[in-house]
Amino acid sequence: MNSTEVKASAEAGHWGTEVRSDLHVAFEPRDIGGIDILLESRVTPYYGQAIRDQARAVLAELGVHHASVAIHDEGALPFTIGARIEAAARRAGAGQGKHWLPEQLPLPAPSPKERLRRSRLYLPGSEPKYFINAALHTPDAVILDLEDSVHRDDKDAARILVRNTLRGVDFGSCERMVRINQLPLGLEDLAEVVGQSPDLILIPKVEQPEQVAEVDRMIAEIKSRDGITRPIWIMPILESALGIENAAAIAAATENVVALTIGLEDYTADLGVARTAEGHESQYARSRVVNAAHAAGVQAIDSVYSDVADMDGLRRWGEASRAMGFEGMGCIHPGQIRVIHEAFRPTAAEIEKAQRIVAAFEEAQSKGLAVVSLGSKMIDPPVVNRALKLVERAKAMGAIS
Repeated sequence: MNSTEVKASAEAGHWGTEVRSDLHVAFEPRDIGGIDILLESRVTPYYGQAIRDQARAVLAELGVHHASVAIHDEGALPFTIGARIEAAARRAGAGQGKHWLPEQLPLPAPSPKERLRRSRLYLPGSEPKYFINAALHTPDAVILDLEDSVHRDDKDAARILVRNTLRGVDFGSCERMVRINQLPLGLEDLAEVVGQSPDLILIPKVEQPEQVAEVDRMIAEIKSRDGITRPIWIMPILESALGIENAAAIAAATENVVALTIGLEDYTADLGVARTAEGHESQYARSRVVNAAHAAGVQAIDSVYSDVADMDGLRRWGEASRAMGFEGMGCIHPGQIRVIHEAFRPTAAEIEKAQRIVAAFEEAQSKGLAVVSLGSKMIDPPVVNRALKLVERAKAMGAIS
């Protein structure tokens, strides 16, 4: 920043009695005087110097040499500290086109296209307190959300925080998903996070296949620029009547689509009806999503169940979803994960029957027979294929060895 640029003070982050794992930064650029840091933190005797050193390192990376910085720390880790300082500096007009990145943790293995996606835990992209222990709840995936859970005035800071989170937080075996904002704002999210190799991008409020193609093109451009070779999958979210009607085209928009899902809160609002626990009002839409997904050879994933206190209702919904052909659903509270996994788990009777069919199929193959029989019944190829899929899915869930 030079003396001819317009300067303004700016803030980013949060602090207060209800805040944890975060910090608030007030940044004021100056023409002279170097970097002046005022720090308030309960851990100052232990980590105060480390926080100050990191603040100076972040500002140096952003090309800021003169500024007054006030930091209220609430137990933030380095990836959050850097994100908040960078966001405040950018809001003040400093560090444009530059960034500070935390140390890159080893990336997990690339996410297989057909991996288990029974549960996807939404984590507000502006709340670092939810990130650190998310994997302990063992969802199949975590969603770093930049859309509905982030206030419109905090979108810029949230995408920096999510970018750093992808580098600096170990989510274990969870698939690392990012829900971007509705296009065109979502393109700004992609520019910030794709370079950090998320496993999957969720696109909200998709109504046309061209929206998916646009996201796919931008992901490909960033991957090519940054030398990323691992896959970054796409899951469109259908949340309107028009999106549902175009479900088949959307599911087939690119080979990088691995699943199709539905957002029932927005969908029912689009219809002008109330969402009910029985789901009769969305039966058509959910059936269409299942059919379109299976026709395109991708997974069908159901919406979230919004009543986090009603575990019996969640179980009924999950079991009905599985019966319809869905392979998983979203969740907005860690307490829902276990119930969802149980609801999408094949029953012991289903597994036993499928194993008998697979055994009969393998015996027929070993004898060179084209016809598979189980007892006195002939087994059609589609039944064999369904049994094979169920057995593989049960193995992936740990239901059988």
